[in-house]
Amino acid sequence: MRVFIGRYSERMRTAPEIALPLSLDGGESGSTVGGSLPARIAAELRRLIGETVLAPGDAVPSSRALAAHLGVSRGSVVAAYDQLLAEGYLSAAVGRSTVVNPQLRRVHPPPRPPRPAPRRRPEAPPVLDLRPGRPWAADVVGPAWRAAWREATAAPVDDAVPALGLPGLRRAWADHLRRMRAVVRDPAQLAVTGGGREGFALLLLALGEGSPARLRVGVEEPGYPSLRRVPARFGATVVPVPVDERGLRVADLPAGSDAPDVLIVTPSHQYPMGGSLPVDRRQELLEWARRFRVVIVEDDYDSELRYTSEPLPALAALDDPSDGRVVLLGTLAKTLTPALATGFLALPAWLVPAVAEARAELGQPVGLVPQRAVANYLESGALRLHTQRMRNRYRRRRAQVVAALSGVPGVRVSPMDGGLHAVVETARPEADVVADLAAAGVGVSPLSGYWSGAGAEGVVFGFGAATEADLALALAQIARAASAPRGADDPA
Repeated sequence: MRVFIGRYSERMRTAPEIALPLSLDGGESGSTVGGSLPARIAAELRRLIGETVLAPGDAVPSSRALAAHLGVSRGSVVAAYDQLLAEGYLSAAVGRSTVVNPQLRRVHPPPRPPRPAPRRRPEAPPVLDLRPGRPWAADVVGPAWRAAWREATAAPVDDAVPALGLPGLRRAWADHLRRMRAVVRDPAQLAVTGGGREGFALLLLALGEGSPARLRVGVEEPGYPSLRRVPARFGATVVPVPVDERGLRVADLPAGSDAPDVLIVTPSHQYPMGGSLPVDRRQELLEWARRFRVVIVEDDYDSELRYTSEPLPALAALDDPSDGRVVLLGTLAKTLTPALATGFLALPAWLVPAVAEARAELGQPVGLVPQRAVANYLESGALRLHTQRMRNRYRRRRAQVVAALSGVPGVRVSPMDGGLHAVVETARPEADVVADLAAAGVGVSPLSGYWSGAGAEGVVFGFGAATEADLALALAQIARAASAPRGADDPA
């Protein structure tokens, strides 16, 4: 309630009316101080005195008049006045009006809290979120999954986790790599990680002997942005290396003193453009790494999800397991679910001590029970069966994407031999396409974000986590937004 209390001279003839903007509801001009009614009245009067609306010597309304105007009891006003008299804000003498203390200097009231800014509505998430990187996780939780976790939680939990991970999980990973990726490694050469980025960071710490800033790290251009940011975060020098439709351009790699210390590559399924590194380039890459003593990090993020042929052997399968140059970086994020945040490094023997030392200093990021559960799941063969089922599902989604976007004017779809994402280069400006899709409730990623500098324009979107019905709706919007505008191909 906001009221204006009139103060008049004794006979209302010589003095003008003085309005007092007194508020008890915490509104625009009022205090937000809570508490009892007398405390709130006193707080408002302090504010008026501090703002010199009531100056030293000014009379205040009688307790009876103020109570009547406020619609409160006179006792509340009297209690407020008594408090201000005790504090020295007011002065009273027998037979005279109560006034602001004439001896009172300018009082600066406590600053009022700033008015809260109007709440902005958070941006609505896309109705159809096709940002890349998410698998279909709805079918993960099944009998094999539940059994793996029941067994893991039933065992004692007082065991310490070795720095490189539980021996049982490392054996399970080694067996999986032998069966699925043709990579033969002793379990002692595997390290359990908290996923792809965590494993990459661990490796850089080990190779840099605790100071990764001194490293030169080669990354594919274009490439996975988050893996490019890992060495940059450490202060390492990031060296972009070119790719084409067949993957890494080995012939263009820097040599001699310009060669990087570490090179991270995606030979089975170049990210994001989709090429697969042929065997002749793989051999050239290994020879280059041996010659210039470069550690190659093979990011094997989705190599088992291949649709046009069987999964390609890993680059690490061509390397010497003892004194080779390839570290295989693996994760369950694409084949199973990123929610586990679990992966591995398959190391050449010479590199194991340095990684073990770095891991011992940092600690093992994956707990005892999750490691047991993943080991149980792998040993049961459930991951291989799940991967096969998902490969069939994703193959249908891939066919859906190709059918919807093939022949659309101004649209070029990059090869889709595997993986969970599609790359669409567009004739229209990328920003316009992304904005139009966002307005239509479809979330995609701009293709230019995968380059460190200027690159191709278009969109990258995932098709793994959407239902076929939702994907059909999204593809119709993508075709509409990405197609060349009317008249774009007409001669000027």
